[in-house]
Amino acid sequence: MKFVLSAFADEIDMALDVQMEELEKHGIRHIEMRGVDGKNVADLTCEEAKAIKARLDRRGFAISALGSPAGKILITEPFDEHYQKFLHLLELAGILGTCYIRIFSFYIPKEADAEQFTDEVLWRLKRFADAAKKADIVLLHENEKEIYGDIATRCLTVMEALGGSHFKATFDPANFVQCGQKVDEAYALLKNYVAYVHIKDALFSDGSVTPAGMGDGWIAELLTALKSSGYDGILCLEPHLGEFTGFAALETGGTKLADSNMTPARRFSVAVKALNGILEKV
Repeated sequence: MKFVLSAFADEIDMALDVQMEELEKHGIRHIEMRGVDGKNVADLTCEEAKAIKARLDRRGFAISALGSPAGKILITEPFDEHYQKFLHLLELAGILGTCYIRIFSFYIPKEADAEQFTDEVLWRLKRFADAAKKADIVLLHENEKEIYGDIATRCLTVMEALGGSHFKATFDPANFVQCGQKVDEAYALLKNYVAYVHIKDALFSDGSVTPAGMGDGWIAELLTALKSSGYDGILCLEPHLGEFTGFAALETGGTKLADSNMTPARRFSVAVKALNGILEKV
């Protein structure tokens, strides 16, 4: 049993050719497409998507999911226009050859009680889910900070209402940490719905993102639990590495550079090395 590695390659560069070149160095052949050639994936035309698919095919790459912004608006904002953009994402997924689209459960106004929006959130997500089922696309709800489903109990509310063959969960351990949630507790609640995993770690102390295994994200234990469960799906690197501690331990030769001097490609290399170090022991 082997995990499949993917990446948010726009963290390396917005240019697709650079993304593929760097991923090839690490033996990664899947991309969760979010930013490409200066555009968010949701803003691609169908013709642009066809051209991108041809370029991916020539280099032997596949799209593991669309890292879409669907559901990433305030729950109090109008829905109709956003829904139309979502329908375009379904079309793009078909063109780009993926069955997965990452979605969110809407930002909650600051200081508001998220529970008061449960019915509206579920109604909107069901609109997404019904359309996705017709298109034979699987929606992956991510536990993003400050949305309705940012903590595990509300993620469970969403999954119990809508979970099924076309509506599953993306599990992001760092996002749970940044919400003050213990990752083992979140996984225990959601493990039956997890179909996709983001590899990102973070610290409870200040929410800062670290390479995998250097934070409080329970990464090694999570990967062990996933392997034991029979999970053989995607592990998608989403490093978000700017300032972080522990760089010297990962840098070849032990040379420590100022974090601000690292190129995005080098940060990504550090993230890959950290994950591979854990995978070797799982």
